[in-house]
Amino acid sequence: MSAAGLHADDLDALGVRAGATLLVHASLRRVGVPADTVVGELRDVLGPDGTLVVPAFTAGNSDTSPEYHSHIQGMTDSQLSAYRAQMPPFDLHHTPSLGMGRLAEAVRRSPDAVRSGHPQTSFAAVGTRAGHLMADHDEECHLGESSPLARLYAADARVLLIGVGYAVCSAFHLAEYRIPDPPRREYRCVVLRDGRRHWMSYKDVDLDDSDFGALGAAYEAHDAVLPEPAVRHGRLGAARLTSLPLRAAVDFATGWLAGKRPRPDDTERLQNESGFLH
Repeated sequence: MSAAGLHADDLDALGVRAGATLLVHASLRRVGVPADTVVGELRDVLGPDGTLVVPAFTAGNSDTSPEYHSHIQGMTDSQLSAYRAQMPPFDLHHTPSLGMGRLAEAVRRSPDAVRSGHPQTSFAAVGTRAGHLMADHDEECHLGESSPLARLYAADARVLLIGVGYAVCSAFHLAEYRIPDPPRREYRCVVLRDGRRHWMSYKDVDLDDSDFGALGAAYEAHDAVLPEPAVRHGRLGAARLTSLPLRAAVDFATGWLAGKRPRPDDTERLQNESGFLH
């Protein structure tokens, strides 16, 4: 596999085949291939019956996110007020993703793309199952049972990491909802309602991806000793590729995380302490 691009044989070796549902996280800085080219190659291999899904997360409209707290450091009261007044509200059809990479944006901007409705952790998809997978994303459920991740789990989707590691593997967040009595916290963000800015507040699972790198390594070690290992690796240019089955990864993560998340009656963490984006 070279910087010339992804090819059908390369993707087949990674377990990506026609008709599949594929969740992709990508950083193309070391790939040397334009985002639209990679999207086109993935869609060609997935074919008319396949579906390509990407995260389209937005942290810039939240005042409970690490990004917000980093931006307001040192601001005066008047500066803070002005900053909050200009924070862009989430608009399903126009708000770009933030920090998700060029490939995610290329999918989101595709003429046939469907985007889920969560104002902070939306996904975008193209392909035959896009409408079904993106439907009914509960605004008070980031990445749990009422999100596209649960539908991707049911669809037996595959995850493809291009130039990124497990630290950004959003599928693991579904496992955080499936551990017993997960801790919760408050989130806030500004959205567009009937053409006007509106601040909304809700409580959801206290998401934390700070240990996802270690979780991914543990999952690979577990998978490697199975009779038929399912994790595959490859390269595209200078970028490492990792492909894995979403359902098996979430099932493993649920058990792995169960003993590593605080109970709700433990001392509460500061809202901006979590490693999560929002």
